[in-house]
Amino acid sequence: MHDLILHHYPTSPFAEKARLLLGFKDLAWRSVQIPPVMPKPDLTALTGGYRKTPVLQIGADIYCDTALIARRLEAHQARPALLPDDRSFAIATFAQWADSVVFQHAVSLVFQPESIAVRFAKASPEFLQTFVADRSKLFSGGQATRMPAEQAKHQWPVLMARLQAQLQAGGGEFLFGEASLADIAMAHPLWFLRGTPVTSPLVDDYPAVASWLDRVLAIGHGNAEPMSSEDAVEVARQASPAALPDDTTSDPNGFVAGQAVAIAAVDYGVEAVEGELLFAGVEALILRREDPRAGIVHVHFPRLGFRLEAR
Repeated sequence: MHDLILHHYPTSPFAEKARLLLGFKDLAWRSVQIPPVMPKPDLTALTGGYRKTPVLQIGADIYCDTALIARRLEAHQARPALLPDDRSFAIATFAQWADSVVFQHAVSLVFQPESIAVRFAKASPEFLQTFVADRSKLFSGGQATRMPAEQAKHQWPVLMARLQAQLQAGGGEFLFGEASLADIAMAHPLWFLRGTPVTSPLVDDYPAVASWLDRVLAIGHGNAEPMSSEDAVEVARQASPAALPDDTTSDPNGFVAGQAVAIAAVDYGVEAVEGELLFAGVEALILRREDPRAGIVHVHFPRLGFRLEAR
């Protein structure tokens, strides 16, 4: 069995979500540190151009987007369950809301000028210029729009009140009784806000929320060992992709296996990955591509939040 390899960088909120997912399952994994800005040549060799962070690699199979990574880890190790059968719909729906609506608010609040000045106080002017240009490109061309900080501040008490109400309904320890994907998805944007004293009061001024967040973060990151990005590419080159899932779903737009397609996120980071469509299931899409360095890889995407186009 191939190692779990996470391509990430320390300050990425969605990478923190993936690290917590691995910790929740108490898994051993290999940690590949990637640059926070483009270019990312070794990651591109694996993904074909998908630029969001993080990415999970298992041999020659590459998993994009933390919603799909969560499902892959659930298949890898069933217990403890991220998506318990009796609450799967409610938890997955809540997690999607946290990953989109709550995260959108957090990004707006974190990137207000007062917070940026603290967060990047030790960064060089050159890096800051590069970072701003990279993030401008990241959020260009997709459906996501930057929420004004004033609006995010205006709406934030609503989100915290709803979170506190759900904690009370769930028994106070976790959102749906036992810890689940819902807790981890909600935790990572709040972890992001805790990154500077400018935004940390947006979490810590709500004691019940702050205590809950401490419990979630205490899950930890599992057992990570470092790996170079070059070695990760070599792992893919020497591996063969896993067998395709057993799913007879017919694609609603008529896409069929063997067709040349492009897959891209619809919100931000919308650069398309091109290849041969191998599988279009209920939850996931799988693309076959060949890279001079990585060899033949299967790149996996969730259906939700991604578009599929013919090439």
